[in-house]
Amino acid sequence: MSSPYYLKGSPLTVRLNSVIGWLARHGLSIAGTAEMSVPGRKSGRMQRIPVNPHVHEDGQYLVSARGHSQWVRNMRAAGGGELRVGRKVREFTAVELPDSEKLPLLRTYLEKWGWEVNQYFQGVTAKSSDEEITACAPDHPVFRITVRK
Repeated sequence: MSSPYYLKGSPLTVRLNSVIGWLARHGLSIAGTAEMSVPGRKSGRMQRIPVNPHVHEDGQYLVSARGHSQWVRNMRAAGGGELRVGRKVREFTAVELPDSEKLPLLRTYLEKWGWEVNQYFQGVTAKSSDEEITACAPDHPVFRITVRK
């Protein structure tokens, strides 16, 4: 049995992510990025990571380009978290989508964010066939988020 897909970031990528997260935390969003905080499933401490919230039709989503990462595992356990850009903090709940519902979301996500995330999709791009995107769907968890009022 193979383990779930996860592509760990290089030291440079980890450093860039920390800078992007710091910028979002201090009010500067690059192309719509935000800093997400989710409670750690073991420690309970808030874990922070920059994310690209994705709006599709009537909903907002978080896509894990790198696969079944720590934030994905924490989100599954916590069922929600916070998105921050500067002083604006939005609490949200999250529900993971089944693979059968991911195709249109992954395609539009790759259209918007492909310049940043294509390397994590193993050759799949926004221009790939429906079959190719559907085949990669199990490797990329997607959560529909609902911001609490």
